[in-house]
Amino acid sequence: MNTNTKNIATFKVAAAYIGTVVGAGFASGQEVLQFFSFFGTTGILGLILSTLLFVFFGVIILDLGRRLGADSHQQVIRYAGGRWIGSVVDGVITFFLFGALTAMAAGAGAIFQEQFGLSHLLGSLLLVAATAFTVLLGISGVITTISYVVPVMLVSVFGIAFATLLTTPVNFDAVNQWAQANRAPVPFWVFSAIIYVSYNLVLGVSVLAPLGRHVDNPKTLQRGALYGGIGLGIGALIINLTLLANVPGVSRYEVPMVSIAAQYSPFIKAVYSVVLLAEIYTTAVGSLFGFAERITDQGKPLFKWVVIGTGIVAFGAGQLGFSTLVRVLYPAVGYAGLLMLGGLLYGYARERVMAQPAYKPKR
Repeated sequence: MNTNTKNIATFKVAAAYIGTVVGAGFASGQEVLQFFSFFGTTGILGLILSTLLFVFFGVIILDLGRRLGADSHQQVIRYAGGRWIGSVVDGVITFFLFGALTAMAAGAGAIFQEQFGLSHLLGSLLLVAATAFTVLLGISGVITTISYVVPVMLVSVFGIAFATLLTTPVNFDAVNQWAQANRAPVPFWVFSAIIYVSYNLVLGVSVLAPLGRHVDNPKTLQRGALYGGIGLGIGALIINLTLLANVPGVSRYEVPMVSIAAQYSPFIKAVYSVVLLAEIYTTAVGSLFGFAERITDQGKPLFKWVVIGTGIVAFGAGQLGFSTLVRVLYPAVGYAGLLMLGGLLYGYARERVMAQPAYKPKR
């Protein structure tokens, strides 16, 4: 292990947090549309709630990862939820890590085909190959790669958003008349915000837990979770306002933000499509790393073959189609993730409120 990982700065912690949470759904605008925009202005309250939850649970996961010396999400989950609940949640997370990798392979293929007129197979293959190569570099390579991609994503998303909001201000009266809470996958804005955080942290914990082990200073982790959570909230808020400025037309697109980018020029549309691919890549990297680390330690020879084998299987399964995988997989992730959030919350209360010793998982 590279000893320099002990000197990971607050910025890299925050960037890794943002990078492992945001992905195709975030940068495309589809997640924000489904979980927040359909509620109209009330959705902004949901975004504030989700930001607070991202900060709160981010601090818990990173701190547990540091104290337990976690090399995967398993130790953190079993510590928080106990042996039985922890085992169930661990299995759910491991399964969905592979499912997310498969969905990202399908998403990359869809962008290659729909936006660039290239082969679906080629897009999936390149994404899986780049992801496997990055994961084989270890946690240091994962963190470094994600920390470079995140600023590019934020600049691109914010650029299109600010340009849109300057030329097309949000008409909140019209937005509330248009609001269609019945179209949201979760019909109540409070629960929608919780499910949004739950789904994202199911994937994020696979990188956040072992990341905590590689940072000595707990203040660095706390600030990283704070800045990362706020960054996620601000990014989602800006995307939400951009979408609300373009309703009702934008709600009929599979990739709303690309449709908004296309209003400016084909070049900007192409650039944003590349950024969307980068976000798919960061999600795929986090998912494959977490899945492989759960199967075996990265220092063992088997790790390389798990990464390669998982990539091959995900490439094949990714040919089922992006929309099919997302429609089946993503809602289930959010509901299953409530077990994880409940376990983390119980563990937090047990230590700080009840002052009881927490369950120590077997290594």
